[in-house]
Amino acid sequence: MRILVVEDEKKVAGFIQRGLEAEHYAVDVAHDGEAGLSLLGNGGYDLVILDIMLPRRDGFAVLREIRARRLELPVLLLTARDAVSDKVTGLDLGADDYLTKPFAFAELLARVRALLRRGGAVGPTELRVADLCLNPATREVTRSGRAIELTAKEYALLEFLLRQPGRVLSRPLIAQHVWGVDFDTSTNVIDVYVNYLRRKIDADFEPKLLHTVRGVGYVLRAPGQ
Repeated sequence: MRILVVEDEKKVAGFIQRGLEAEHYAVDVAHDGEAGLSLLGNGGYDLVILDIMLPRRDGFAVLREIRARRLELPVLLLTARDAVSDKVTGLDLGADDYLTKPFAFAELLARVRALLRRGGAVGPTELRVADLCLNPATREVTRSGRAIELTAKEYALLEFLLRQPGRVLSRPLIAQHVWGVDFDTSTNVIDVYVNYLRRKIDADFEPKLLHTVRGVGYVLRAPGQ
């Protein structure tokens, strides 16, 4: 599952991101409303955690735009305000839940799990290309029925590839969605992790599914796709 966190307090955003990634969610972070909407334009998110007090465009404005775009994904509002009127406004604009700061991460995580179980965030029961299968609910990965153990980052990379089978994904796009940062041309971290993943899902199997498109990026596809 992929989550977008829109929070201008960098310490809070980092705290949420690290906690969610430890639970094997893929997390992107934006520090203002405009940046959040820009990331949402790329699609592929299952949930948004949205602070109300944001620069450039506040959380209410972002929420209005999300619903105006008819994006059917759950939104969890974060607010330092505990006024009933703010909560009512958020819910009336289309928020699915809210949490008042400060909060315990365990409560945030419980609310995230609850929202992802709801109908608006229901995704495929499994992601599959050929005989490679990933179950987002159990986080189990198999190929030809054999269990494959992945690190959290390898899992996030594979999930991103499996959600867009047959599409060539550029390194900057992979960096943004899996690492949550702008691509640094001086590092080969993406290529390293692709090689880690290839050894686990392709080395001992046929046909090969993870392919390099020279000068462009990577694609996960079955033969003939």
